[in-house]
Amino acid sequence: MKPKILVVEDERAVADSIVYALRTDGCEPMWVATGEDARGALADGDVSLVVLDVGLPDCNGFDLCREIRRTLEVPVIFLTARSEEMDRVVGLEIGADDYVSKPFSPRELSARVRAVLRRTRVQAAPPPEPPSLPFEIDARRRLVRYFGHPLDLTRTEYRILEVLLRHPGWVYSREQLMELVWDDPGSAVDRTVDSHVKALRAKLRAVRPDLDPIVTHRGQGYALQERW
Repeated sequence: MKPKILVVEDERAVADSIVYALRTDGCEPMWVATGEDARGALADGDVSLVVLDVGLPDCNGFDLCREIRRTLEVPVIFLTARSEEMDRVVGLEIGADDYVSKPFSPRELSARVRAVLRRTRVQAAPPPEPPSLPFEIDARRRLVRYFGHPLDLTRTEYRILEVLLRHPGWVYSREQLMELVWDDPGSAVDRTVDSHVKALRAKLRAVRPDLDPIVTHRGQGYALQERW
């Protein structure tokens, strides 16, 4: 997905040059001219980075950055006509990731955006690894292996297990299983679902008698065990 860049700049000509450079560099820029509009854009969408002008007509960019930092971890690059060292220090101390002074090259700003995105992605914590499950599905052959052993499943048992394997830990009600498994959900009843789950459990226990991978949530439905 293209990174979504929020450009907060009240000068239309400057904003147009930034938007053009970012778009040609493979980003998805969105321009607003005020701090109020910036707050709305940040609340509505998944913004990857903010290019923030310090001198906005309705607020101070430093103050807006402080607001952003209280609720979001989105990177911020300050854009300003000021070049004093004190302003740069203040901007960085309140949480800016970079600082660009006017006049500037839009391509340089685009390069800085890319650099900040790369840096923040490296610093971000890696996503949790999906749980390692003892199941292997061969969808073409409609075959499931459990701890390496092929299971002799009926069509309905295969479909139930396939649904539960999509999201280990998610609880599926009997009604949901009817909708997802049966071609004609109206032909099944609660006891029919229970009967097929019972038969499926028996085949799983035949491979590993010490485990019960399908968890019953009384009054709610069934889930596949999440942790092994």
